[in-house]
Amino acid sequence: MVEPQTPVFILVEPQMGENIGAACRAMGNFGIPELRIVNPRDGWPNPKAVSMATGSPVLGNAKVYATLEEAVADCQLLFASTAQPRNMVKPVFTAREGMAEIRGHVEAGQRVGVLFGAEKSGLPNAAITLSNAIITLPVDRSFSSLNLAMAVGVFAHEWRAGEPTPAEFKPLEDRASEQEMQAFYNHLEDELERAGFFYPPEKTPLMMQNLINAFARGGLTLQEVRTLRGVIKALAIGRGKARIERN
Repeated sequence: MVEPQTPVFILVEPQMGENIGAACRAMGNFGIPELRIVNPRDGWPNPKAVSMATGSPVLGNAKVYATLEEAVADCQLLFASTAQPRNMVKPVFTAREGMAEIRGHVEAGQRVGVLFGAEKSGLPNAAITLSNAIITLPVDRSFSSLNLAMAVGVFAHEWRAGEPTPAEFKPLEDRASEQEMQAFYNHLEDELERAGFFYPPEKTPLMMQNLINAFARGGLTLQEVRTLRGVIKALAIGRGKARIERN
């Protein structure tokens, strides 16, 4: 048997195909490929699930089981999601804590199932009884019912929580140097001085300090500094036919 690399998400008697499809989409977003569906109310396959999954590979690989016992037969550990206390003595985790706990078991080669209940009533007590621990969310107690697909999305996100920012979003490496920033500040001050911006003159240092603070806080790239200097030049002498000659 291939060792698992992610938990198995198990929907117990889900009702709406739309929610199953949306759950597949969220699982695909966060790299959890294995979905098991126990006795879906509206049958399977479900065209409404297809439209909501929007191409998620999870949908095509989902497996349907007649009973919960069949769906969890190969799992070593089960974690039940619920918003309501069930008067059972079990370890209780938040989603972040629970998924971190699950990661340790998965990395040890164990197959871990995470159970989600039906839209109307959540997990039956029998499913929670089978589970080793409970995962719950800090929802408002006056309105604790969370949409099934949303709950799956929260848990799937927490599975990836703490991972580094995607490489595509890393800060640009061409941040302007202090020398380039100082040249920009000098250019700006010269043109503002020429335009009579500084009044009264004795406030010039304070006004420049405020401007420099604003630009320094932004962390400009080299290209942004060059663009801003082009803007200053265009405002000062124009461009093309609008350009003026100035000594």
